[in-house]
Amino acid sequence: MLKNVINLLFPKVCMGCKAFLLTEENVICTTCRHEIPLTQHFRNPENEAYSKFYGRIPIEHASALLYFHKKGIVQEIIHGLKYRGHEEIGTVFGKWMSEDLKKLPITNTFDTIIPVPLHKKRLRERGYNQVTTFGLGLSESLKIHYNATILQRNVYSKTQVKKNLLGRTAVIDSLFDVTFTENDHNKHFLLIDDVLTTGATLEACGRALLKIPGAKISIVCMAMSHS
Repeated sequence: MLKNVINLLFPKVCMGCKAFLLTEENVICTTCRHEIPLTQHFRNPENEAYSKFYGRIPIEHASALLYFHKKGIVQEIIHGLKYRGHEEIGTVFGKWMSEDLKKLPITNTFDTIIPVPLHKKRLRERGYNQVTTFGLGLSESLKIHYNATILQRNVYSKTQVKKNLLGRTAVIDSLFDVTFTENDHNKHFLLIDDVLTTGATLEACGRALLKIPGAKISIVCMAMSHS
């Protein structure tokens, strides 16, 4: 009864369309869930996300849950997570993505989930890393260790969304470093981020992680930019 009263006074809305959520709905309404464009990457090991990294860094697996279109539902939802403090979105996507990953034999080889880190200054400004709850949702569902300290961003930089791939790569190749012990040797790291665009940031993170002896890298993102 108390929950119903709270919902009446402070109704929850869908992060995609802003319609009021029904009691049984969580974060995203049923209509938006049906309209969200799914990549179905788990059905094809050599999918378009995996292809992004051909000839750049060796990876074992890559996939994204959703397609990201400008002014689309996925952009609205991820912006709610990234800029409006709705960290519960990451949890929902983590649980959702884990259902796809459970279908893949390679998932059983993942040792540690590693989020793309924010610089300490950016983390203080925003108050949270937008991929944390996504990673924790994956960790809880897949029973895989989550480690947010092994990878560090060394340089505070302004947003690079509008820079081309060449410009971005020149800047971010030295942004990341890794701190590890012998216990991290020969591990398969699942590197996670919010949106896969050019892949330059994830490539730089992957190169840092590959400094660890015997390391293997896989990549999973909430969404992938799609024209």
